[in-house]
Amino acid sequence: MTKKVIQVSKNPVYDIGMISTVFARDTEFSGDLTFKKSLQINGKFDGEISSGGFLVIGEGAEVRANIRAKTVILMGTVFGNIEAENKLEIHTSGRLFGNIRTSQLKIADGVVFEGKCEMIKADEKKQKKEAVKPEKT
Repeated sequence: MTKKVIQVSKNPVYDIGMISTVFARDTEFSGDLTFKKSLQINGKFDGEISSGGFLVIGEGAEVRANIRAKTVILMGTVFGNIEAENKLEIHTSGRLFGNIRTSQLKIADGVVFEGKCEMIKADEKKQKKEAVKPEKT
């Protein structure tokens, strides 16, 4: 069995084998979505997404949600804000109507992006994590 690798440049973006859950193109759902590892959405979603992992919005997917994840790869359409702690990649087919907050950003030629972008420094990420830690007694 061969592995499918999505590639934009010389370096593979991600290995499809990394994705633990995939919502197919004919899937439509809404609500609050939380996951730990990895998810690829190829259908439609409406709600909120929160993850400590890896999110792929596949080509042709439509997501109406505010998104918080470590890494986000956008190849479909998102109506909402994206906060990607580590990295956000928007590919040629990607469309984003919302704001970005991330420490690393890659935007391909031909992308549609309507919103504002805030780049976070590594120090900010560290301070945010420390502020969330409970005090030891």
